[in-house]
Amino acid sequence: MSATDLQSGLSVVVMGTGGFILPSFEALLASRHRIVAVVTRPTRAPRKRRAPLNPMREVAQKAGFDLLDPPDVNAVGVQDQLKAFGADIMLVCDYGQILSRDTLRATRLGGVNLHGSLLPRHRGAAPVQWAILCGDTQTGASVIHMTPKLDAGNILATRSTRIGEKETSAELETRLAQIGVEAVLESLDSLQSAGNSQGSNVSLAVGQAQDESKATRAPRIAKHDGFIDWEMTAVDIDRRRRAFVPWPRSTAFVPHMNGVRRLVCSETEVLDGQSIDATMQPGMITEINADGFVVACGGGSRLAIRQVIPEGKRAMSAVDFLRGSSMRVGSQLPASVTHGDIP
Repeated sequence: MSATDLQSGLSVVVMGTGGFILPSFEALLASRHRIVAVVTRPTRAPRKRRAPLNPMREVAQKAGFDLLDPPDVNAVGVQDQLKAFGADIMLVCDYGQILSRDTLRATRLGGVNLHGSLLPRHRGAAPVQWAILCGDTQTGASVIHMTPKLDAGNILATRSTRIGEKETSAELETRLAQIGVEAVLESLDSLQSAGNSQGSNVSLAVGQAQDESKATRAPRIAKHDGFIDWEMTAVDIDRRRRAFVPWPRSTAFVPHMNGVRRLVCSETEVLDGQSIDATMQPGMITEINADGFVVACGGGSRLAIRQVIPEGKRAMSAVDFLRGSSMRVGSQLPASVTHGDIP
């Protein structure tokens, strides 16, 4: 590859919707590579008061880009639009649609995808959350050369990091988006070199094939996943609390007047030491102290609740919440809530 080729870089179509792609988008703007178009998901009519968040749209428009936002990126007309840009590569991250083989062929070198895990572990829509849910101590960012199969292309570059013991998915995702920048730039450089030596071929033999035997799934999180089941161990409940920040958060249902009330548990701590008495069922409040209250969980474990967000109110300490509550030692919280019971 000549010095001129190195300096000119690749022409890139960026496809994204969420905030995970933004550090890489901004790095590309400052790099030798050239963004020729930005594609994002269309704005849907809001169900309630707010339209869905689209950080990519806001940042790209501020940078002066006219956006494409097709309902179906795999439609023939959209593929023709993409081909008209004459771009070398697509950078896809947190976009929301799976690209077909023909769509990937709309650029000379196909597409690369920035993914928030060390593939093949945690393929799917929620890799950051599932890394915490599974108790992983390490994760990272991977860039793959895309195929129509979800998150299954050859790995072009990775960056790894340890997961903090108290780190939430929101905190971890922010870090992964930042460390993914180097992996993106490294991958584009590798593909540019391979493309110049092998010609215009989207099936370039570059990168490391994934070990399918080690692949795990990371499906999208649903709202009901955030409802606390006290039959789970305290460790599992605490992991879910960290994984479900900022959404759907971990919600308990507590006695209130003649019914139940939602209570987001925003700060929790797994208590080590002696197990609870066998007569104390999961969901029973076993202790109230100056730091909050303790709930019996599955397997004889205990979880301390330090901070909460009562339904319709601001965040407060668990102690302040208890002052206006009828909850006492021995109070029983529902072990689980079925969809029909949700108020």
